[in-house]
Amino acid sequence: MDRRSLIKHTGIAGVLAAGIAPAVHAQAAVRWRLATSFPKALETLHGCAVKFSDTVKALSSGKFEVSVHAAGELIPAFGIVDALADDSIEMGETSAYYYTGKDPSFAFGCAVPFGFTAQENQAWKLHGNGHKLMDELYGKYNFFGISALNTGTQMGGWYRKEMNTPADFKGLKMRLGGGVFGESMAKLGVVAQNMPGGDVYQALEKGTLDAAEFVGPYDDEKMGWNKVAKYYYYGGWWEGGADLEFFINKKAFAKLSAENQAIVRAAADVAYNDGTSKYLYLNPTSLKRLVASGTQLKRFPKVVVEAGFKAAQEVYAEHSAKDPFFKKVFEDMRAFQRDQILWNRVSELVFTQDMASLKI
Repeated sequence: MDRRSLIKHTGIAGVLAAGIAPAVHAQAAVRWRLATSFPKALETLHGCAVKFSDTVKALSSGKFEVSVHAAGELIPAFGIVDALADDSIEMGETSAYYYTGKDPSFAFGCAVPFGFTAQENQAWKLHGNGHKLMDELYGKYNFFGISALNTGTQMGGWYRKEMNTPADFKGLKMRLGGGVFGESMAKLGVVAQNMPGGDVYQALEKGTLDAAEFVGPYDDEKMGWNKVAKYYYYGGWWEGGADLEFFINKKAFAKLSAENQAIVRAAADVAYNDGTSKYLYLNPTSLKRLVASGTQLKRFPKVVVEAGFKAAQEVYAEHSAKDPFFKKVFEDMRAFQRDQILWNRVSELVFTQDMASLKI
């Protein structure tokens, strides 16, 4: 008698008595490790990994747990791709442009100068070719990516002097995100320093850095950079919407049941929505506090923005000329972006400008 006939004739009690327990609910417990590139103090950037972990545990009724490790606990802040490549961890949460030393196209996974806003980035990845293109690159290193959160449009950074012309950037020692942005700023004369955010305060205080950019008011305030750099600029062109990602080891993911794979994707969506909206909630209040404490808030002059655009275009052209994959991703991004800008001109841009002009 087969299992189905046995259950029909004897019921579940008979099956158990016969020692033929059904396979349901027999799934073994799963334990993963998630390393982030950020300190625990940043409950936004590091915190989205914690939100992911908590959601996985809740959705699996505790059968799937992900331990979260801040930068330096398991691996260095910028060591996540190497750790995934050699199967040392199951997943990481980081910014793709930290790894442009391996391939300049990594930058498109997070943010590039004069690139996407948060909404545009997500639309490109989910409904355009974004995820497909980036996972073509990521697959070479044994992982794939899922968006973890987006910071939204970032600030232009902290400076110990005013930045009035492109010439003011010459010789400036500045902490920057990696990749195309660093290269384009180098064309303006900046001496780029790609270092973890936690190391910046001391470098600014000692004068080994002249300037630094990180995220926006809330995270920047927590870093305390306003105490060692007076001028805070906006109109930054390098990160219209920086998309942090969960990098997931392909072998580890393949071993999961279909249910747990779905839980991973669902938990990432929960973390993304929570973290991205959290920035909209937190940044305005932090900006008001910073200005009240003496921070000098300034907008980059148009001549500086135009110089930045020219420099970025040169870098894009140089990489596209020698790297067919970079060119493919860049051209796809730009084509998608042009349509987004066209739509924005008659939708959110107009609405935002009208709202800003009204007394509400």
